[in-house]
Amino acid sequence: MDFSEISEELAEIEGQINDIFRALSNGFQKLEKIKDPNRRSRQLEELTDKMRECKRLIKEFERVMKEVESRNTQDANKKLNEKKQSMIKELNSYVALKKQHANSLENKRVDLFDGPGGGDGVGDEKVMLASTMTNQQLMDTGHQMMDETDQAIERSKKVVEDTVNVGAETAAALNAQTEQMNRIVNELDSIHFSIKKASQLVKEIGRSVATDRCIMALLFLIVIGVIAIIIVKIVNPHNKDIRDIPGFAPPVSRKLLWDPNGG
Repeated sequence: MDFSEISEELAEIEGQINDIFRALSNGFQKLEKIKDPNRRSRQLEELTDKMRECKRLIKEFERVMKEVESRNTQDANKKLNEKKQSMIKELNSYVALKKQHANSLENKRVDLFDGPGGGDGVGDEKVMLASTMTNQQLMDTGHQMMDETDQAIERSKKVVEDTVNVGAETAAALNAQTEQMNRIVNELDSIHFSIKKASQLVKEIGRSVATDRCIMALLFLIVIGVIAIIIVKIVNPHNKDIRDIPGFAPPVSRKLLWDPNGG
C-alpha cells in the first residue's frame, strides 16, 4: 500500500523505519562474523541505538495514524493498523535477537529494552519469539518496552540537566574568579606605576640634594678664601703679592697743603 496517498508524513516515516530495519538486518549479519568481544559489544550498542530510533519512529507513525484516522476509510485504517503491528513485530524480533547476543557476551549493562530494575525485564524462559506471539501480545510487549525505554530516557535527561546545571554553576564561579583576578591585576599595575613614579621622585630629590650640597661647599670655600685673605692683609698689610680687598685697604698718608709749623 502506498501511504503517500493517505499522508506524506506517514510515507516518510515508513521509509525511515524500513531503512533502519535493513540496517539492523545487515548489522546482525555482520555481528555474527565478529569474533572479538569488544568489537561485538560496540556493534551491539550501535544496533541498540538503531532500535531506539526505530521505536521512536513507530510511536510517531502511530501518532500520525491517529491524526488521519478520521479522514480515512475503514479499509485504509485497517491496513495502517496491520502495518504498525507488522513493524512492532519485526522490531521485537530484533529485540529478542539482541538479547540473545547480549546474553552470549555476558553483557551486564542496562540496555534499551531491559526493565528499570537493571536486569533483563523478561527472563530467558519468558522470551517469546515474535513468530509465536499474537498481534495483541506483540502490541502489549512493544508498548511495555517503549514505556520502559521512555522512563530510561527521562532518567537520562534528568542526569543531563543536572550535569548542565553543575556546568553552569561552575562557569559562573570561574567567571567570578576571572573578574577578581582582573581586578587584582589592575591593582598591581596601579601599584607598580606608583612605585615607578616614587622612584623617579626619589632620584630627582637625590639629584637636587647633591646639587645643593655642591653649591654650599663652593660658597663655604669662597667664604674661607675671603677670610684667609683678610687675615693675611691684617697680619701683613704691606704684602704686595696680595691685592687689596675693597673696603679693607690700609689708610694712605696724605700731605697737607698748609703746614701750621712751617707757616
